Amino acid sequence: MSRVIHKTLYLILIFFVGLFIVSSLFVRAQYNYGLYGDNPILGTQQWSIFLPVIMLLLLTGIGLYRLCLRLNKYSPKVVIPVVLLCSIAIQITIIFVFPRVPTDDSQTVVSLAMSMLYDQDYSSFETGGYLHMFPFNFSIVLYLKTLLSLFPDNYLVIKLFNILFSTLTTFMIYLIYKQLNPKSTERDYGVLIFAATYLPSLFLNNLIYNDVIATAFLTSCLYFLLRFVREKSWKAMLCAAILLAIGNYFRSIGAIVLIAAILYTLLNMRSIGFKKVLGSIAVLAVLFNVPGWTQNAVLQSTGTVSEPVGENSAPVYMWLNMGINLERFGFWDNMESYQIYQRQANYNKADSTALFKQEIESKLSEASASELIQMYYKKIIWTWTEGTYQMDRYGIGNESASGMGGRAGGIAGSYSYTNGVTDLFQGDSVYRTGVLWVVYVMNFLMYCFIFVRLVRGIRLKRYDEVSLILVVLGFIGFYILWEIKSRYIYPVYPLLIVLSYMGFKDTYELMFQRKLGWGRPSLGKR
Repeated sequence: MSRVIHKTLYLILIFFVGLFIVSSLFVRAQYNYGLYGDNPILGTQQWSIFLPVIMLLLLTGIGLYRLCLRLNKYSPKVVIPVVLLCSIAIQITIIFVFPRVPTDDSQTVVSLAMSMLYDQDYSSFETGGYLHMFPFNFSIVLYLKTLLSLFPDNYLVIKLFNILFSTLTTFMIYLIYKQLNPKSTERDYGVLIFAATYLPSLFLNNLIYNDVIATAFLTSCLYFLLRFVREKSWKAMLCAAILLAIGNYFRSIGAIVLIAAILYTLLNMRSIGFKKVLGSIAVLAVLFNVPGWTQNAVLQSTGTVSEPVGENSAPVYMWLNMGINLERFGFWDNMESYQIYQRQANYNKADSTALFKQEIESKLSEASASELIQMYYKKIIWTWTEGTYQMDRYGIGNESASGMGGRAGGIAGSYSYTNGVTDLFQGDSVYRTGVLWVVYVMNFLMYCFIFVRLVRGIRLKRYDEVSLILVVLGFIGFYILWEIKSRYIYPVYPLLIVLSYMGFKDTYELMFQRKLGWGRPSLGKR
């Protein structure tokens, strides 16, 4: 029965990955603020660019992989620190070359942190305040307040901590890969180098928000979960539960990982044992909300808030309502949903919930089945094939929010100073467009190699990656319903790297080792 469930999960993900691949042959998902504004764009695929970039990246990948194989003779104690230090150096260079300043929610949480630190101003929890509407963002405000109180008041400090978290994620990607391939006799430095140089993770350190931090904690949680299943160690499970709770505290999508973790332990009940599975589920569930409960207790005991945080916050139905939109297929609806909560319901959660339910029912009843299918198709395809996690806006930024060319009139995300490189990347320049194409095509190739890995897993009846697949499927299902941004799926990029690298390695062995007889150092079994 367990094997049937494993195979079914693989087949479901094969369906979605296949859909992403086939759709990308005809449709190009884009996010280019300078050219289109804050809008999700689905256009016709540009094969004159798409195919050459595919060939370039494939040849580059093969060359780099063969170079990585030559590192097998060096100890991990040498290679791993060197790769991580080189990655840190690249990331530091990027934040100095592209000194993006906070905007939108990023600027809001920084301003709130400074107000709380220097003026003891917690009025944002009052009716109509930012934290009254979105109390889940108090975690990032508290984090920023702590950093600003301990270190110099500078954006660079916050970004440097982002770099540390991003580097931790890179290391965890390598450890997860090794956990899933315990019999490998190779060092597998290729996956480490891939993760250490993955462009979205390098650029999104410029985003002062919760994405980078939450990704580090949730990825670390998955590593310790794998260790628990393999070693049956309560220490590993406790670490996984704590990391999951912290990751969820920073970004409230931890429930997806929690459900995946519970299902994964249940699927391994035979090897873990019934009592240990129940105990592990209890540990995960009990610790999951401890940070939120603690925050509520402290805020109420100090008189910062007069009612439980979230009592009248924006309801989940607001984001579900945003997620149903025929014109923008679930993307930000330009304040329409906010106005229902703010103006029609006067910041009342219960009243706005009723209004949102009516709005959702109305949208679903007025749209035809064909229109809804098209909307959800566009929603899935854009979210998962855009591929850059919107690094154009949140990572690269631009000189100013005005005076720029293009229909958008500029990029939201100015610089604290400009230089020769920022001038080259201005607007929708060829340099910016080139980088976005490279990342987009890299994402497409990752899906191709994931597809290979999944199909091979079914053929060999080997389902070692089911823990990662559960999380990815959870994100796919969740963002079919929720408001979308391609940045929202950033926490799964570590899992896509692991799965795609496995697929690339399988493909390389099949095409070169077996067909052409190319030798390689330390070829081991996996």
